[in-house]
Amino acid sequence: MKWAEGIDKLGLGLYLVICVFAILNINSVNPSLGTKQLTFFCISLFIGLIIFFTRTKFFENMSGIIYVGGVLLLVGLFPFGTEILGQRNWYKFGGFTMQPVEFAKIGTALMVANYVSGSDFNLNNRKSLITILAIIGIPAVVVLAIPDVGSLLVFGAFFIALYREGLSGKVFGVVFTLAAIFLIANYINDPMEESPWYMVGAIVLIGLIYIVLNLNYLRRDINRLIFTIVGIIGLSALAYFSPNVFEKLPTHQKQRIEVLYKGESRKEFRDNIGYNLLYSKTAIGSGGVTGKGYKEGSVTQGKFVPEQETDYIFCTVGEEWGFLGSTLLVICYALYIGRIYYLAENQKSTFNRVFGYCFASILLIHFCINIGMVMGLFPTVGIPLPYFSYGGSSLLAFSIMTFIFFKLNYADKNSLV
Repeated sequence: MKWAEGIDKLGLGLYLVICVFAILNINSVNPSLGTKQLTFFCISLFIGLIIFFTRTKFFENMSGIIYVGGVLLLVGLFPFGTEILGQRNWYKFGGFTMQPVEFAKIGTALMVANYVSGSDFNLNNRKSLITILAIIGIPAVVVLAIPDVGSLLVFGAFFIALYREGLSGKVFGVVFTLAAIFLIANYINDPMEESPWYMVGAIVLIGLIYIVLNLNYLRRDINRLIFTIVGIIGLSALAYFSPNVFEKLPTHQKQRIEVLYKGESRKEFRDNIGYNLLYSKTAIGSGGVTGKGYKEGSVTQGKFVPEQETDYIFCTVGEEWGFLGSTLLVICYALYIGRIYYLAENQKSTFNRVFGYCFASILLIHFCINIGMVMGLFPTVGIPLPYFSYGGSSLLAFSIMTFIFFKLNYADKNSLV
């Protein structure tokens, strides 16, 4: 069929496989929620059909309105939001709930793509850089104020798209080095360690080695040498004062980080903050190579993991489908995300390419953090597994981004330009 030419069948097929497998696993945890998720999936497909017949320029022209609408929905949480599981990041309408941050990501991705694709955009220009950082920063600051730390991390995805468009690697280096030093200085070995001098010494040593190895180059560029020395001093100061920062974190955040480094099975954690992680790892480990079978998992069927159908849904896969099933799911995600990056890179339009990179990077961060969290490799944060965790807001938002990108790709493949 000629009209189907340009539809990416591999990407769409992987989307369908992941969504159907997700519904099966949610149904295993809670049949009534599995039925609701199937309903959300059907609604997503209907919305996808509408998107397919929408003019491509609509998304570019309406990106500003969608972006502002998303930010206003976030701001509206302060007076009108409903607190669920300790976070005021939901709207409640009768028996339905909506998490606006999921839709704010769509608006931000569209706005970033729209601004970057403009003829005046240049990342080497200070005005362009400040503007694009403001576009990302405004919703991120509101999310931080809610606070929703998990969603805040996802906003880092937009910097991956900007890096593809020419953002200096130094910005990445500074941001991620600061984050890494902050975490390591606080929490390696014992989060309550009072003496951070071991980390200060490591930073200074690595910095000196870098200077020695690049001395000839740095000698010719005095500004880079000054930048390096200032960076070493700044990172050392951050490492030294980071224990004080840790003490100022909310109690539940400190406990979650302590669980990561001390272990969830310790007496002070296993019956409270570490309970979910303990039984999540138990479920995944008990699945063995081939799993216990569909609806045969004792941890899943015994309801030992609270809210297992949402953020901890991957442990159901581990218990019932085993190592092979879990590996197959990870491969599907890897192929799917990689496919979106591949398609994005081959777009003729800058708008299409940037939106594709934003979308793929959002998926990548969600996937890595959620899987790492469930297996105890990352502190527990409220972040769903894309298409897989139960929730209408999450599934609809990810599906909308999916169909927008596939529509943009379809138009690109059928373009005569």
